[in-house]
Amino acid sequence: MPRTLVVTPTYNEKDNLPRFVEAVRATLPDADLLVVDDSSPDGTGELADALAARDPHVRVLHRPGKLGLGTAYVEAFTRGLAEGYDRFFEMDADLSHDVRYLPDFVRALDDGADVVIGSRNIPGGGVEGWGVGRHFISKGGSLYSRTILGMRVRDLTSGYKAFSRRALEAISLSDVHSNGYSFQIEMTYRAARRGMRVHEVPIVFVDRTAGRSKMSRRIFLEAVGMVWKLRFDGMRGKL
Repeated sequence: MPRTLVVTPTYNEKDNLPRFVEAVRATLPDADLLVVDDSSPDGTGELADALAARDPHVRVLHRPGKLGLGTAYVEAFTRGLAEGYDRFFEMDADLSHDVRYLPDFVRALDDGADVVIGSRNIPGGGVEGWGVGRHFISKGGSLYSRTILGMRVRDLTSGYKAFSRRALEAISLSDVHSNGYSFQIEMTYRAARRGMRVHEVPIVFVDRTAGRSKMSRRIFLEAVGMVWKLRFDGMRGKL
């Protein structure tokens, strides 16, 4: 079986983490789970340590502060590549990414996909619990990015994803510079530019019931500018 690493960055997810870990471990019992905690003031890191002490498949990476989503994944993926993992999953710990879709991701990887995206914007996909503003940001951001980058992927901003080892090696993680909302866009764009096979599977995203969203105006604006940088870098052969 391919060695699989599920990565979840956390910041103040103490109320959600135990249920998330239990659900992932039950669905992918042979996978390892890496919690990347950015010194959560609510004690998420300490709770993660307690969960790891009871389960050898669960590990924790502690970071000295709130360093951002993108750097969390890059650090975790880099470590996973060095440790010989074959498949890598991105999941939010807030329970918005339902584990029932994980077998669909596995099947897509088995069928030869290099990047699998949990898509809210294809038939069978959707969102529950969002207001008009969040829908506009998500769908508008994806459409904006698709148009500028010339991509057919319907959900470029999804954070529920899987990568083959081949894809992460092709992307060259040391060259990834996005750290917020645009990180997901950059990873998929870089993979596609390098000839990786990108596949979307439908998911229904359910908004968190505990904790607060990490979305902010600064993160949104970073994504707006980063899309153009990616476009120009691609045109100049720098990706």
